[in-house]
Amino acid sequence: MEQKKELKIELTPEVATGHYSNLAAISHSAQEFFFDFISVAPNMPQAKVVSRVIMTPENAKNLLFALRDNLSKYEQTFGEITRKQPGGQKAGGKGEIPNPFMA
Repeated sequence: MEQKKELKIELTPEVATGHYSNLAAISHSAQEFFFDFISVAPNMPQAKVVSRVIMTPENAKNLLFALRDNLSKYEQTFGEITRKQPGGQKAGGKGEIPNPFMA
């Protein structure tokens, strides 16, 4: 019988503080997915990438499934997350701000 090895994960104080992001840009090549997490401030002409994460396509897909699972658990506990659109428009309407988090 094969024993599962425990993976110890270190979270340093510098990384533990995290970065706030309210926008993400996602791109890919044949070998990797690039996730640029961005902080956008109102009425500012420029936004700053606060973190970039690069993953293999397989790990990006695993992230997608883990995120869906966690969102489902969150909504079961706290209620449905509703998407807010500018000007009361529905998703897919004209003038919509693109949502890079849409799956």
